[in-house]
Amino acid sequence: MMKETEIIMNLYRKLNSAPLHTFPELGTISKSSKQGVYIIYDDKMQVLHVGKTNGAKSGLNQRLLNHVRNQSSFSKLYMKGNQIKLRGSAKFRYIEIEDARQRSLLEALTAGLLCPSHIGTGEKK
Repeated sequence: MMKETEIIMNLYRKLNSAPLHTFPELGTISKSSKQGVYIIYDDKMQVLHVGKTNGAKSGLNQRLLNHVRNQSSFSKLYMKGNQIKLRGSAKFRYIEIEDARQRSLLEALTAGLLCPSHIGTGEKK
């Protein structure tokens, strides 16, 4: 049986090799209504944010749309102040993960390894 650390490392590799998607210019996001972890990149493929769902009814679709619609702390505190728009140019990748503990551990590991631009700054660019 695999140790929890090995499981999370395997999920990290899976997340980083998941297909890239561009945020739609208009409308909603229709990729997955399941729970999971995601990475958001700017148009230069710099990691902007690593996040997870917390049981959102529409799962990943809803959480990613929250960022687009400025309905998340990441978008309000970082994107808005730095005039970052996701629609049409920014990209994201995700994996579905049912287990809440695995989602939390994977989010923490991924954020720690990829160092998203907004973490720890509290400042505008």
